[in-house]
Amino acid sequence: MNALIRVALITQSYLPRVGGAERQIAEQAPLLRALGVELHVITRQYPGMAPFEVLGGVAVHRLPTPGPKAAASAAFTLGALPLLRRIRPDVLHAFSLFSPATTALLARRLCDAPVVVKVLRGGSHGDLVKLRRGRLGEARMALLRRQVSAFIAISREIDSELAQAGVPAARRPFIPNGVDTARFAPLPPAARAALRRTLGLGPEPVVVFTGRLNAEKHVGLLVELWPAIRAHLPDATLLLVGTGYQEAELRARAGAGIRFTGRVDDVAPFLRAADVFVLPSAAEGLSNALLEAMSTGVVPLATAVGGALDLIEDGRNGALVPPGDAAALRERLLALLTHEGERQEMGRRARARVVREYALPAVATRLRTLYDCVIAHRPFGWEQTRPVEG
Repeated sequence: MNALIRVALITQSYLPRVGGAERQIAEQAPLLRALGVELHVITRQYPGMAPFEVLGGVAVHRLPTPGPKAAASAAFTLGALPLLRRIRPDVLHAFSLFSPATTALLARRLCDAPVVVKVLRGGSHGDLVKLRRGRLGEARMALLRRQVSAFIAISREIDSELAQAGVPAARRPFIPNGVDTARFAPLPPAARAALRRTLGLGPEPVVVFTGRLNAEKHVGLLVELWPAIRAHLPDATLLLVGTGYQEAELRARAGAGIRFTGRVDDVAPFLRAADVFVLPSAAEGLSNALLEAMSTGVVPLATAVGGALDLIEDGRNGALVPPGDAAALRERLLALLTHEGERQEMGRRARARVVREYALPAVATRLRTLYDCVIAHRPFGWEQTRPVEG
């Protein structure tokens, strides 16, 4: 049986705010508890949220962050340090290279605990690019490189960027996001047809996007090209599942055949009902939405960024297009929608890939192993776990 350890997860936000990092923590929490990990989330307090509560067995500590961005970051760090001293974690696990990592480094000696940092996004909009372009970026990266015990890479893209930043392979564990492959599973044909009727869908082709309706997701491309899809498939439906600051603008631009669901608590029914999942993002880390779609057996069409390059073998278990290329997105989407047998086979292969390599229990076990290794100052052997293509 694993010895009990205490881990402080330092993150910008947590439930009930919902995003990729928040969902990963919440979904991994029960598995980590079963592995002997006591979790404390240190996060920001947003309006209407309690300063402390226990959610799903996780102690959630929310700190006030008044004022503009710089002042809010300073207030968060200053509030976190005495709290972390009281909690006395065995590991400080920061989500992102910015304020959470800064807080973890300042608490490192105070708590006598190693620091682990999860890099959330790669590419031109990613964490490393933003950090190094910012004020004192290179100095901050040098400090992180010296004092962080392990940088978690969730994609080949991020792993390569960390290598270029001078982080050795022995401190770049590849631990991807995980997915609940039992919850996100396909339905038998009859049950799927009944679900579609419940959702107000018929036999028409259904394309789904799930996630935040924000600029970096490039959902506007889908809205713009949808009339061209409807010209070939007049009954096709595009489901935009989620909300975000672009929602009102996108609704104003949307034409026939586009449905907005707003915020939903469970995206699984929409994925199970869909024929194609589309993720047209400009940048990603390892998209939880993409993992969920592939686990559900929906064929994915994604831009060739971030973790999509690890998950999708183009033409075999999904399709990849260049970011921002509306013509390529339209052509591949039409091809998938008009070739049912090929689409279904790719969906089966997509699920098989995720079940084999990205199931939540395996990810939680790797995290527990990482925590044990950094506490004991021993090598993990992660130079042998580099993510492989396709």
